[in-house]
Parts: sequence; C-alpha cells; structure tokens
Amino acid sequence: MPETPTGASIRAEALTKVFKGAPAPAVDAVDLHVRPGEFMTLLGPSGSGKTTTLNMIAGFEAVTSGRILLDDTDIARLPPHRRDLGMVFQSYALFPHMTAAENVAFPLRQRKVAKPEAARRVREALELVHLDAHGDRLPSQLSGGQQQRVALARAFVFAPRAMLLDEPLGALDKKLRESLQLEIARLHSELGITFVFVTHDQEEALALSDRIAVFRDGRIEQVGTPAELYETPVSRFVATFLGDSTVFSGTLRGGLLDTGSAHLRAAGPDGACALVVRPERMHLGAEGENTLSATVTDVVYQGAFRRVLVAFDAGGTGQVRDTGTTPVQAGDRVEVGWAAEAGVVVADTPGAAAAQSLDDPVPA
Repeated sequence: MPETPTGASIRAEALTKVFKGAPAPAVDAVDLHVRPGEFMTLLGPSGSGKTTTLNMIAGFEAVTSGRILLDDTDIARLPPHRRDLGMVFQSYALFPHMTAAENVAFPLRQRKVAKPEAARRVREALELVHLDAHGDRLPSQLSGGQQQRVALARAFVFAPRAMLLDEPLGALDKKLRESLQLEIARLHSELGITFVFVTHDQEEALALSDRIAVFRDGRIEQVGTPAELYETPVSRFVATFLGDSTVFSGTLRGGLLDTGSAHLRAAGPDGACALVVRPERMHLGAEGENTLSATVTDVVYQGAFRRVLVAFDAGGTGQVRDTGTTPVQAGDRVEVGWAAEAGVVVADTPGAAAAQSLDDPVPA
C-alpha cells in the first residue's frame, strides 16, 4: 500500500443484487471494507458476483438492498457521474474518433475544467503512463497495451477518490499483460489512491493486491493478504481456486486424518475436513511424517522446476513441484512424502475448481 494514501475508503454493507427471474441473488449480503489507498482485488470464477459488486460500487447496476459508503457518504443511489470514481474496462471503451489526448481530456471537459488546467492535467497523465509522445494518435493507431494505458490515464486524470478496474488486462496476451501489471502497480504506488480490481486470474491477484476478496456464489468466502489466502485458506474452495493443491478429504481424530484408504498426520480440530498440501511442500521420496506410494502420470517441464503429476495407490491424484535432478517419467513408481505441518486443514467445501481427493476415483 502507498506510504501516503489519499484515496477514499469503500465499505459495502449487506450489499445485495437480485436480478429478475434469477433463482438466487447475484450478490448476497456482501460485507467488504476497502481501506484508503489499498489495492483490493475481487477474485472469483465467472458468475461469482465480483463484477456485479464492482458495477454496483460504480453505479452501473442498481442496488437491490444494502449500502455503499464512500468514506462516510452512502452513494448507493447516486448516479455514476456523481460518485467521483475512475473506471477502467476490459474493452478500453475509448472514443475512436478522438485522439489519445482528447480521450484523456474528456472527463475534464465534462467537469468544465478550464482549458489551461485541463491541458496540464492531460499532459501529466500521459507522461505518467509513458504516452506523452502519442497524444495526437487515434486509438486505431495504438497497440492494445497503449490503448489500455490511455484508458488508465482517462480514469485518473480528474483525481478520483478511487479507481475501479474491471478485468482491464483480460484482452491482452500474456507478455503484455504481465508488463501492464507492473504499470498498474507503479500507478497505484505513485497515485496513492484506492484501487478496486476485478479479475479471475489468480496469478494476477497474487502479484498486484494488498488484499484479496475471494467470491463464490455471490458471497465472499475469505478476505486476506495474498500470503494469508495461499498459506492459510479457510476452505477447500479457496485453497483450490487460489493456487495448485493436492486435497485429501476425510475425518480427523487426534491428529490423524482417516480418508478411508489412508491415514495421514495433520494438525487441526477433530471432525470432517480436507487436508490441503501445496505442490512445493511435497517431495519425491519418503520424506516427512506422511508418505504415499504413487505412479507418475505426467511430467511437465517449467524451467526452474518440474510439475510431477501422480496417481496415488490409495486413490486420487496429486502433484509435486520438483526442483531435483533425478529423472522421472510417466509410468515410474515413486514415493511422495511431506511433513505433517506442511498441510493445512480446512473446511471441506469443494467448488468447481477443487482438486481430486483420495475419495475421488482415479481417472482412466
């Protein structure tokens, strides 16, 4: 977060959106507090409610019930142009007949800012996104990344109290997307205002965010820093949506998880649960309190490491992030081990992204 944040706080209280004819609310009594100057990411699969939540904050979707507080003011019934929020879309939404400078100047014209002051602000905004030499170009003369930087400049040129970004990098290729992630992080640091960012890309969320709110079925499953969500997820859904995992379902009693076909050491309260183990915490070889025999089903070379996919003899599948040099290939017999403290016990609430557990059949 910037050292001297100047943005507004945004607070959603019991925020709800029900679309006519829908079987369930798109957003269901969501409570969320975005701190001044914070970079908050709303993360979740398609249809989880994250974009609808952002659109209600922006004023593009009417609120069914609940409140949206910008600092201490309820803005839930204000039109979008009176909310003092900058907005960036995936589609850029630039005026094709206007130059880059004219696009950036548009919100200043709407606010009747004097021409000399508007010219200064436009020049500074284009400099901040490294497009000061491209102000006279039309959108059709700019690359996709340049168009998105113009859209960013247009969103912050009028000094909004917060920036809302709806999948702004979704239309770009991987290399350009990663480059613009760095640009967005730099802009957030330099501007010092509040950013609310929507994405379904977990790596993007981990790279950019101060905190992440994970959405599922119209509700927030967990809010935390990237490290908190990755290291201490509260549910199987969060664990498997945010990063790769091997998941074992069963019943924990006295530090021993009974999956029905194996017994694994784990720390947590007794009862039905899931044990989540990240691939970098697993090892090829009988290392740690837990060891399972398995057959290698695939090996994916990824430069600094290999993803070794395995089918356990006890049932289910898993993966190991292996940095060793011992050659393994599909069909090899291996032992997979990990320390008891390497796993995290969570509520067993599988979602669409959930990994297979020992209770699941091994695919043919």
